Amino acid sequence: MTGPIEVVEVRKLTKRYGFQRALAGVDLQFRAGALSAVLGPNGAGKSTLLGVLSTLVRPSAGSVAYLRPSGEAAPGPALRRAIGVLAHDAFVYGELTGVENLEFYGMLYGVAEREARARALLDEVGLDEAARHRRARTYSRGMTQRLALARALLHDPEVLLLDEPFSGLDRAGAAALSRTLARARESRRVVIVVSHDLEALAGVADHLVVLKRGKVAYDETKGGGYAHDELKDLYHRLTE
Repeated sequence: MTGPIEVVEVRKLTKRYGFQRALAGVDLQFRAGALSAVLGPNGAGKSTLLGVLSTLVRPSAGSVAYLRPSGEAAPGPALRRAIGVLAHDAFVYGELTGVENLEFYGMLYGVAEREARARALLDEVGLDEAARHRRARTYSRGMTQRLALARALLHDPEVLLLDEPFSGLDRAGAAALSRTLARARESRRVVIVVSHDLEALAGVADHLVVLKRGKVAYDETKGGGYAHDELKDLYHRLTE
């Protein structure tokens, strides 16, 4: 038995785009059962870090290890199937309805009982009955974000990577997403969230990473999670 991914270990991770250095020797550990919030100003390297963790971006130096109880996870398609990604691009097809998008991705991932799984996830993310049967190109930003989150969760990933997932959501949508993230954490997934929405992360994130100019400025875990005021204070103090 291999077991689920328990730790994502980042070692001396560096990424350069030409002469620009996005990440500069980053060392981090992300553990299952924690919700890791990655904060930092624009250009700090947050999205690049998620890109490397998703295997979609190749690092210039360093490594990422996806560790199971029995050893490191095998690379390639099997590893990618264990990862769910919500990026700036929603990766939804505008000519398909919300349900059709999930059924299509479910077929690619070999998800059992795709229709039932799609309905359950659309209920969870709060995409209403009328919207889920319309073409996705008619969706608002918030509706597209809900569908993209359902797509990221569809294949029950062991590692969940979310880049600005609260973008476009109203307060009710953000609260629903926070509950979804809390459930993912409690089910012992590795959950990593890049966000500027400190209010939505308050009380949910219990591992905080702050990046500044491609380096780690803060990396701490706090039992019970970080309060909103703590997040604001740490963010402003460390990124000034």
